[in-house]
Amino acid sequence: MKLKIIKIGGNVIDKQENLSAFLNDFSKIADDKILIHGGGTIASKFGKQMGIEPKMHQGRRITDKQSLELTTMIYAGLLNKNIVAELQSKSCNAIGLSGADANLITAVKRPVKDIDFGFVGDVVKINYKTIYQLINIGLVPVFNAITHDKNGQLLNTNADTIAAELAVGLSNIYEVELIYLFEKDGVLSDLENNTVIAEIDKNNFKKLKNKGIIQDGMIPKLENCFYALENGVKSLKIAGVKYLSGAINKYTKITL
Repeated sequence: MKLKIIKIGGNVIDKQENLSAFLNDFSKIADDKILIHGGGTIASKFGKQMGIEPKMHQGRRITDKQSLELTTMIYAGLLNKNIVAELQSKSCNAIGLSGADANLITAVKRPVKDIDFGFVGDVVKINYKTIYQLINIGLVPVFNAITHDKNGQLLNTNADTIAAELAVGLSNIYEVELIYLFEKDGVLSDLENNTVIAEIDKNNFKKLKNKGIIQDGMIPKLENCFYALENGVKSLKIAGVKYLSGAINKYTKITL
């Protein structure tokens, strides 16, 4: 059995026309499928309106109590339900989920080392058998970035990490293809000319990082990619929003 797990971020979510076009393409995928979304830019926008300034460290969000309330409202509420409603309008029987729902994703609060990330969760367990049961009865899971610690505490977890962990967990059942989609056509070596790097392995990842070609949020994204491939995921790509429709055939393949 094959399963496509697709994570969207960046301007795919921020711009309604991009999101609608993507959801139309996603709804047409014949294979079993899962969607994961972030929404950090929108959360930051609403936060600023409320006087909450976003705090980041090496591409990852620091989440204090106030920020956790904000991200839960935006990720698990506004964004998740709008995406589910639009998929339903396209005859795609989506179900919006956080990690707390049916105990699907258990996490632990990240321990304080060099920096305190606050209420940020690191995934401990994926309840992949229950997720499979949901898919098996015809539902399409749509996950946001909120998890829980099974002790009543919600946690903000990086959506790229959730995608990788879901892919690893479900590789026990499926042949999994994990695709990260965002506004660019792949990982770029030249932003001005939109030059896509066709393939990245662990060796040239280090070189590209040392040269500053890969930086900021792309670093943890690629680290998640290698983790997924090392733990059972069959295929992994980073591509642009138009990749699913076939309008653009460029993408970055990630290999070990």
